[in-house]
Amino acid sequence: MPVDPAGDITDTPTPVTAPAAGPKPAKPKSAKVMAAFKRYKIAAFVVGWGLLLLCATMVLKYFFDLPQFVAIWGPIHGALFVGYVIIAFDLAYKDRWSPLGTLWVLVAGTIPFVSFVAEKQVQRKVLAGGRM
Repeated sequence: MPVDPAGDITDTPTPVTAPAAGPKPAKPKSAKVMAAFKRYKIAAFVVGWGLLLLCATMVLKYFFDLPQFVAIWGPIHGALFVGYVIIAFDLAYKDRWSPLGTLWVLVAGTIPFVSFVAEKQVQRKVLAGGRM
């Protein structure tokens, strides 16, 4: 016999409620994908700031006639960007991104401030279980 909250025995059956319908929980990513994602986050941060610094050195070169700063920072930034491309391809391969999503992330690394936007999009999609 069903018992109501007050402790009395009742003749009415207790209603059965269905579980709430909502979005499916995200499938957890593998350890390899998460390790590649952590490397990507660091690379995107470093290359994003490196690109901003490169823009500052270009202002020094073209407006103040100080080309030595670009001569020093340009090759460093180039090497950092090559590392970013390799790390982004690694994450794209492990997380099975689409070619268009991969291209978006690579192009984002060449435009000031956009690498930060792309990194946030990648973070949201990777942690939610989606793909680029």
